[in-house]
Amino acid sequence: MPRSREPVLSQVLTVAQMRAAEEDLIAAGTTVDALMQLAGRGAGEWVRRIAGGGSVTVLCGPGNNGGDGWVIAEYLREHGNAVQVVQAREPVTDAARNAKALYRGAVVSAGSVTAGDVFVDCLFGSGLTRALPDDLLALLCDLAALHRHRIAIDLPSGIESDSGAALNEGLPEWSLTVALGAWKHAHFAMPACSKMGAVRLVDIGVAAVPGAARVLAKPKLEAPAADAHKYRRGMLGIVAGEMPGAALLAATAALRAGAGYVKLAAQAAPLVVPPELVVTGDAAGMLADARTSALLVGPGLGRSDEASRLLAAALHAGRPTVVDADALVLLRPAMLSGAQCILTPHEGEMTALERAFGLSGAGLRRDRALALAEVSGAVLVLKGPDTLIAAPGGETVLAPRASSWLSVAGTGDVLAGAIASRLATHCQDLGQALRAAEEGLWLHGEAARLCGPAFTAGELAHAVRAALKACHGGGYEGTS
Repeated sequence: MPRSREPVLSQVLTVAQMRAAEEDLIAAGTTVDALMQLAGRGAGEWVRRIAGGGSVTVLCGPGNNGGDGWVIAEYLREHGNAVQVVQAREPVTDAARNAKALYRGAVVSAGSVTAGDVFVDCLFGSGLTRALPDDLLALLCDLAALHRHRIAIDLPSGIESDSGAALNEGLPEWSLTVALGAWKHAHFAMPACSKMGAVRLVDIGVAAVPGAARVLAKPKLEAPAADAHKYRRGMLGIVAGEMPGAALLAATAALRAGAGYVKLAAQAAPLVVPPELVVTGDAAGMLADARTSALLVGPGLGRSDEASRLLAAALHAGRPTVVDADALVLLRPAMLSGAQCILTPHEGEMTALERAFGLSGAGLRRDRALALAEVSGAVLVLKGPDTLIAAPGGETVLAPRASSWLSVAGTGDVLAGAIASRLATHCQDLGQALRAAEEGLWLHGEAARLCGPAFTAGELAHAVRAALKACHGGGYEGTS
């Protein structure tokens, strides 16, 4: 099947996929020089927005990333900025040589650069796989230190594109990173993404690439149907364990993420329960109730024999289920009944799951997640500062960097509740686990953004409603 020629701005490409995509553009009639002009001038406009009328220093390397730098410098000169280029190495590609020949501004030595407004890193782009030599690392760091704003083009030099690994210690931090043509995995992977500042994308017409990962998108949610009732909107059952507070946090989020009915099964009811939450001591009855659309098991479950029994019973019920926290450590392959499941591990829980499912745990984080999704048949939400979703069949969704204020106890329970609520909401449609995971993860990140700094997990759970409202397609109070 031929690829669509429409540009796709949400996809995330490996180095090999990006090279193939550029070759497709060239085969369709463009040239490397034309692509370089398109990318460089698009990036130049982002630099100009940051610089205003200020001075700009561009560091150009020997390859096509350096060629982009020559184009950026000429674009800025044409628009009246005081611009100077530091040439780290002579260009070694034809396109970079041609771009240099078109530049009409100043080329200076590194030693003559004084403090300025904006530094632009075009030393190396997305193909780098080995550490910068000492002289270029020192040059990069010295120039970065002289400028108030620092902008990396495509990727910061010294970052490996496919993994997000830092190839050198002591790399600068950036105000802005401008991706060219498509997002790269390093834009969403630690440790690289924590150093990139804001990230922006310049479109050069790259078409859809089969098998590409994609960026988590803001969901489009609609109001319930006019004839909806609480069961049609989805009834979520939450199985509590030894520490019901965690399950209560999950329930608080679930109540605000769209489900029509949330029921908490707990042997001992929490001391304070919101009136809209139904609490029962009959877990078996809740699991057997045909009206129960989806389940959540794990927050506060504990790791006792009784906890294992509750987990097995929940999975045996055959409902779409979110498995979180302690339940992930207790989970064994034989417990999975074939019903839709979403697993939500952090790194430690991921290691336990890999042991249980006979996986080595070696390789890139996203490859490990895909391997577990494939062998378990479950959608996997691998949590962390670079959270990603992996689905059986190979689909991968990468979340933009979320608020670091999420690093507080209980926020994982809130995420599980939001995802489970969305799973219950989609109960009438088969195969909706991936959709529910995406929606819940987006709501969680947006709720954190709305909370601002220094929030509690309880505050985050309450903010899920405002996040839901932000992505709602209409239908409030009778409006269309």
